[in-house]
Order: sequence, then C-alpha cells, then structure tokens
Amino acid sequence: MKKTLRISFNGKTYEVVAELLGEDDAAPSPARASAPAPVAVAAAAAAPAAAAPKPAAAPAAPAAGGAGAIPSPLAGKVVSIDVKVGQQVAAGAQLATLEAMKMNTLIYAPQAGTVASVHANPGDAVEEGQPLLTLS
Repeated sequence: MKKTLRISFNGKTYEVVAELLGEDDAAPSPARASAPAPVAVAAAAAAPAAAAPKPAAAPAAPAAGGAGAIPSPLAGKVVSIDVKVGQQVAAGAQLATLEAMKMNTLIYAPQAGTVASVHANPGDAVEEGQPLLTLS
C-alpha cells in the first residue's frame, strides 16, 4: 500500500510517497497505527540539525595531550584561534573555530583557566581528538 505524506521542513513543504510493507487495505494491524512514523522520523532528524553546533562545540573529555588539553571534536580545518597563550578564559568562552563540510563549529572552554599552549594555527588541518590548545 502506498501513501503520500506531506512534510514541512525549514519553511518548505515536500510530498513523499511511501510504501507500507506487509499491510493490506482490509485488515487493521499494529503497523497501521505507526504509519505516521516517517513523519516523526523526519521531524526528529530536523531537530538535531538545528542544534548540531551546540553538542559539537563542547568536547566532553580531554584528549591524550594532557589533563587540560582541548581536543578537536571533528576532523576539519582551523579557521581561527580566538585566544592567546597566557590569556584567562571563563568556562564557556569561545576558544577556536573549525570548518568541516562548509560548516563552522565553535570550540568553547569546558572550564575556566589560563591558556597554557596553542597546538594549532589558522589554516591547519586537524583530526578528531587532536589537541587544539591546553588550559591550565
């Protein structure tokens, strides 16, 4: 059985034809009750896209570079280092900006501290987990 679903995303409306497998028109089934699932999945996929910068911006754990190392949360190119060695930073202060797949990701300080060292420069390619800078 095929159904046409109308999905709105970022102000645009799309019509999608979906085939429901294992159902016939005459007999109701538990799967029929979950027919709106494709819409719920589309809506759930849209929410993380809007909030993507926030989770990527605050690394959860320090890298192997030391206790205060701030690792790159993804592979990309360093756009800017927004602090200098010796600078005091508050928790949540912007430290750097990375670019990956034409999207910028802001890197924030997980805790207050002093910038002890900077391990990357603008234009550098970095790998996920590579230390960008160290806070003490």
